[in-house]
Amino acid sequence: MAIDPYRLPTTVAPVHYELVIAPDLEASTFEGTAAITLTVHEPVREVVLNAAELEIHSAVLTDAAGERQEAAVTLDEELERATLAFGAPLATGEGNLTLTFTGCINDRLRGFYRSTYTDGDGNERVIATTQFESADARRAFPCWDEPELKATFQVSLFVPDGLTGLSNTAVRALRPADGGTWVDFETTMKMSTYLVAFIVGPLVTTEPLDVDGVPLRVACVPGREGLASFALEIGAHALRFLADYFAIPYPAGKLDLVALPDFAFGAMENLGCVTFRETALLLDPSTASRLEFERVADVVAHEIAHMWFGDLVTMRWWNGIWLNEAFATFMEVTTVDAFRPEWERWVSFSTERGAAMLTDGLMSTRPIEYEVVSPDDAEGMFDVLTYQKGGAVLRMLETYLGPSRFRDGIRLYLDRHRYGNTETTDLWDAIEEATGEPVRAIMDSWIFQGGYPVVSVSPSGELSQSRFLYLPAESDQLWQVPVLARRLPGEPGRVLLSGPTGSVPVEGDGPLVVNAGGWGFFRTRYEGATFGALIPHLSSLEPLERFNLVSDTWASVLGGTNHVGEFLDLVGRLGDERNPNVWEAAIDGLSACYRALPHPSGFARWARELLAWVFDALGWEPAPHESESVARLRGVLVQALGTFGESEPVRNEARALHAAEIAPADLLTPIVSVIAWTGTPDEYEMFWDRIRNAATPQDEVRYLFRLPMFPSEPLLLRTLDATLDEIRAQNGAFTIAFATANRVAGRAAWRWLTEHWDDVLKRLPDNSRGRMLEGIVRLTDEDMLAETAAFLADHPLPNARKQVEQLLERQRVNAAFARAARPDLAARFT
Repeated sequence: MAIDPYRLPTTVAPVHYELVIAPDLEASTFEGTAAITLTVHEPVREVVLNAAELEIHSAVLTDAAGERQEAAVTLDEELERATLAFGAPLATGEGNLTLTFTGCINDRLRGFYRSTYTDGDGNERVIATTQFESADARRAFPCWDEPELKATFQVSLFVPDGLTGLSNTAVRALRPADGGTWVDFETTMKMSTYLVAFIVGPLVTTEPLDVDGVPLRVACVPGREGLASFALEIGAHALRFLADYFAIPYPAGKLDLVALPDFAFGAMENLGCVTFRETALLLDPSTASRLEFERVADVVAHEIAHMWFGDLVTMRWWNGIWLNEAFATFMEVTTVDAFRPEWERWVSFSTERGAAMLTDGLMSTRPIEYEVVSPDDAEGMFDVLTYQKGGAVLRMLETYLGPSRFRDGIRLYLDRHRYGNTETTDLWDAIEEATGEPVRAIMDSWIFQGGYPVVSVSPSGELSQSRFLYLPAESDQLWQVPVLARRLPGEPGRVLLSGPTGSVPVEGDGPLVVNAGGWGFFRTRYEGATFGALIPHLSSLEPLERFNLVSDTWASVLGGTNHVGEFLDLVGRLGDERNPNVWEAAIDGLSACYRALPHPSGFARWARELLAWVFDALGWEPAPHESESVARLRGVLVQALGTFGESEPVRNEARALHAAEIAPADLLTPIVSVIAWTGTPDEYEMFWDRIRNAATPQDEVRYLFRLPMFPSEPLLLRTLDATLDEIRAQNGAFTIAFATANRVAGRAAWRWLTEHWDDVLKRLPDNSRGRMLEGIVRLTDEDMLAETAAFLADHPLPNARKQVEQLLERQRVNAAFARAARPDLAARFT
């Protein structure tokens, strides 16, 4: 039969799996049996399913007529398939296939893999755990490893004495055995293979928290269960909030949140058994910063949202993965915003949206949804465009339609397709049916083409749209742009800008604010006197509107359509600004200006005076009852002043607070960054001591991810060497990326990477290979542009092709800015 390289034949499909898995943690191997109930649609002689890195010892099928046949098994490692050849055609109807197999518990953080930690007695302990998205269930058991081929699963695990076994469902029965216990779990709902999970290892669980009948627990390594309280709090909130939002009960019987020492992603939405990096689940409430609380809340809410949007209703094929991830991103922010309104989570999401716009302003961007053929193509979709652009575009649609009408459409979609698989257009059709608005036409222009528009505003209030690009190129793209606009101080009106030009029906004679509220995924360019008329009214704008004004101005400078002086003049008027997100947008541009100058002391002095004006009004000590945003702003300013602001008083106070161990939680990470910026060899050793003896996961990465900031080539190379052994593989890519961005020794870091390329690829998880290159965007000298492009052309990364292309273009964008702005900056700040 003709075989599609990446899609299975449709002649046979699974209905139910009974999986029996017996891991040997000492030998890093496992034995398994898969008894699969299936439907034979045609009387075929071959059954083709997925298997990789497995040895299948036997395959026997009993067909609908009761005939029993043993198959000859052929494995194709390249296509990751097993072909079962039978002597006679199989009868159509239901059949039962039983396979026995063995495999390796690998060190690659995918499939069935090893996670390790050192216990209190100095012994290495091993956890065998799973990570199957997108196409790695086939590394743990033979299966139909495609999202549309849903089935039910019943898992039985052999759990050695003294260890814990977890899976998607509650325990149904325990069966004693030599050296351990067989743990039989309940049958799951109908779901895709990538959502199956099983874990065996030295883990402990918290007492179950009853959340309206759903038992909620946290599982972690012994000794860290005291860091689980906040995860349980946000987990309980998310379960209740989302069940109400979707108007569908939680679709599983229990929920375990499992913290793993080694994990390639942030978390994974396995039904009922969600796995996490420790930093994304565990924290000490007495020492964690606001941003660390927010990180845990975000990830827990995101994964629980997937229980409905992704697990209950699943994309048909991997081209639709954005639908899972973008909606979970949208719901994570919505859920956390309801959980802690004082965090103003939708306002802080602006910085994440800004990261998506940075990538989406490139010619090398991609549509949110595009054709996915191979597993490598699927890996390439897990990026800022899928998560942050997708979530931002959904927020834009919700704002345009109104929250209630938007939610009605989501409820209709989930109810209509529960336990099934969908295409993107199914979601738009449901929202369109619920609202009566042309949702599919609007959203197709955002989902199926890359990029976004800049909406230009004339002095008379007329609008026009064109594609925003950082580097010059021709484009005739148009979007259906939902525009909200208002004249200060009035209420917004709305228009759907579907052609090249249009106008907004708003009354009044005050300055015009386009993208009112700030939720549109587009940039705004105010022409002529329109921009100048708006500047004196900054205090009348909402925080997100001010963020957009700063961010859009900086983007225009980076793209060469505005002069750098216009950005600096705008930032110079932010002395009364107290929103940390606005200042983060400003500081992003200021730090780029600093890096563009070979001798930046004059610029540093100007930036220091500007930032100190704001910081001095706040002081080092938190004021009684100050807002969450002020506490965060203090940290933003301390880091800027102590790094490119070159403030010696701030650097000295940072070191004093750190030595006395009295820094407020929200200042600890900025202080560590300030120390590393001018760090000494003794301080470098102190950082390693803090890493090796960290009390919390946050403490470990706080110091680890600032090792690459030290301004010493020998110390930087020592850090890079540690990514090959001591630094966990899950953290290696971040460490390398930060090292390559080092302002003093980034070139040396890049050359280390080229010399150790093969060793690095063997060490790091496949899905992080593109991420390790993110620092090259800071290597903007002409020789480095050529060197990085040539090396990466000769050393392609198949699962990060698009990401590499984008990073190289961002590198050219930064280089073009530095060339253009350097003379003006030097003249202004001599």
